[in-house]
Amino acid sequence: MKIAFLGGGNMAGAMIGGLLAKGYAVDSISVIELFPQARENLAARYKVHVSESPDARTFAADTLVLAVKPQDMRKAVASLSGKLKEQLVISIAAGIRLQDLARWLGGYTKLVRVMPNTPALIGAGIAGLYAGPVVGKDERKRAEAILGAVGKTVWVEDESLIDPVTAISGSGPAYVFYFIESLEKAGVDLGLTPKAARQLAIQTFVGAARLAAESAEPPATLRERVTSKGGTTEAALNVFAAEDVAGRIGKALQAACDRGAELGQLLGKDS
Repeated sequence: MKIAFLGGGNMAGAMIGGLLAKGYAVDSISVIELFPQARENLAARYKVHVSESPDARTFAADTLVLAVKPQDMRKAVASLSGKLKEQLVISIAAGIRLQDLARWLGGYTKLVRVMPNTPALIGAGIAGLYAGPVVGKDERKRAEAILGAVGKTVWVEDESLIDPVTAISGSGPAYVFYFIESLEKAGVDLGLTPKAARQLAIQTFVGAARLAAESAEPPATLRERVTSKGGTTEAALNVFAAEDVAGRIGKALQAACDRGAELGQLLGKDS
């Protein structure tokens, strides 16, 4: 497999590092990056071929990963329009719908849309993937292998479901950081030192998430096991219930999902 990245930012760098760690050959990866300093950094860190614009290595690749900012995508792919043959094109740009990307690529439809998340930067990400109708089984496996180099993958069978994926896991790390911030602040307000409150908050999330990931039981069961009748956990959960925290989380995710759909329409406009 030969992979060309259009864009060499943090997510592309994480994927390149993950692929190399999985045993992919350095000479099987190339990167197109506009900024000179970024090109130098990529070449120095990963030893991969880097160019300012599409070159022979780009078009010799069987897979092209579009890793530029959503607002830059239309301009970035203009140089590829009408020049692609049988390459699999994977877009990791949030909000860009395949119908719009296909139009910008001159009608090219061998496309996969991906919503990764920032824990991919440490190899602990999860990505939602949707494949266009002309993408075959082997090509789906190829996309899964590339994203699997930096975490886990989940396929959805309708492109509209990428918006819920974005709301849950794409934006999700921010929700977790928000809750960690809140636990940390509450700990300080209750008299703990900032250092102790931070350690307790972060490790509680790390440990609870790992327990949930490694347990065959649903989170609700794990929660019930921590909750003794009349105890401290029940007192806190009663406040969550009274304040309808679960309902507010649902409302927040609906807002994120709706905004994702709106952005897709805005980014796809011709004017």
